[in-house]
Amino acid sequence: MSNEADNPIAHPESFDDFKNSFFYGSRSDLNLKFMAELDTAGATMFVQQMLTGVVALIDGDGPSSVVDRFIEWQRTGYAAHAESSSRFSYPDGPFARPKKPLRESRVALVTSSGHFVDGDDPKPFGVASMSQAEAETRIGEFLRAEPTLSVIPSTTPSEQLRVRHGGYPVAAAIQDHQVAFPLGHLNDLASEGIIAECSPNAYSFVGATSQLRLRDHLAAEWAQLLHDDEVDLVLLVPV
Repeated sequence: MSNEADNPIAHPESFDDFKNSFFYGSRSDLNLKFMAELDTAGATMFVQQMLTGVVALIDGDGPSSVVDRFIEWQRTGYAAHAESSSRFSYPDGPFARPKKPLRESRVALVTSSGHFVDGDDPKPFGVASMSQAEAETRIGEFLRAEPTLSVIPSTTPSEQLRVRHGGYPVAAAIQDHQVAFPLGHLNDLASEGIIAECSPNAYSFVGATSQLRLRDHLAAEWAQLLHDDEVDLVLLVPV
């Protein structure tokens, strides 16, 4: 005789439990974690529209409407998250007018995408070759830890780039690193004369990290690296 624990019907799951389970829960999926930021009515409408879109695909419609709706609901979920997470929101900030025209400027790339060069793994928590799956399961540790900055020579070919980040789905970045780490595009701008040159180094770190340690302990040190590189402008790519 099976016991109650073996019977999934004995403990029915609510819809809220379902929608929240994608946010590092039993169905953890970083593509769908925004569902936890939607209220019940919004999440219900999202699921309904996705199912309706699948039926339309079966009937011969193109995928664009499904994709557009998915992206729209992602934006809605993340906008709600941004409104509720005001701790590190600043109404204004320092403004420094560029001293040179863009075509005369040395530009550096700094991203929070979690990129690094093959063979120069930052080894989070001392773990070499940590998988993306493990990074996701250890997201809480990343959020409490001091970030590690990876130095990436600007001449690094894309096939030597690696990426790992427990806060966003990296599949698209692995397929095309330019979507989160546009070093190739920046080099193209230099080749076309739109900027004078790329800085000798680009920089990346895992943005899911201790924001207080980043702001209070490391920001000045990292800014000094850019100063030492004689950088005129920085392209910041937050992820």
